[in-house]
Amino acid sequence: METKNIMIVGVGGQGSLLASKLLGRLFLSRGYDIKVSEVHGMSQRGGSVVTYVRFGDKVYSPIIDKGEADFILSFELLEAARWTEYLKPGGKIVTNTQQINPMPVITGAAQYPEGLVEEMQAAGIDVDAFDALSLAEQAGSAKAVNIVLLGRLSKGFDFSPEDWDRAIELSVPPKFLELNRRAFALGRES
Repeated sequence: METKNIMIVGVGGQGSLLASKLLGRLFLSRGYDIKVSEVHGMSQRGGSVVTYVRFGDKVYSPIIDKGEADFILSFELLEAARWTEYLKPGGKIVTNTQQINPMPVITGAAQYPEGLVEEMQAAGIDVDAFDALSLAEQAGSAKAVNIVLLGRLSKGFDFSPEDWDRAIELSVPPKFLELNRRAFALGRES
């Protein structure tokens, strides 16, 4: 199998590290070689966070270059638009429509851009944009956006529901297991 590349993008505190850990466990359980690399930047200050997840028969580097991502999983709309040049032709962006103001918007030096989904689609990008935050709240916690997004992303893979469930079970504390199962199901079924 050729190497597949998934970029997870968002801002600090949204759960991208748990999402990458869960994907890593899923791909390992299926016998793939996997590499994960995390770039935190100013994540503790609400800055951009990027995680690279690469899997295949043999993966030599954890880094995804421009034009190589099969999927970009974005926790925030502006982050989806920021990383489009990393998407390969025929790749797909799965993004939450939530908008989190970056520091220039907070300070009044800039405005949050309008029409980002339409701009990406006009550029020929396959964008699956939906309100993952509402689904996470419906599951029981706004913090489950990451699992809702993974549920939506799971449609792009032919792994069994049991494979995904086992990866969730191994990745989240037992007291949050049912909440995360609900979040995953809502993302997958929405």
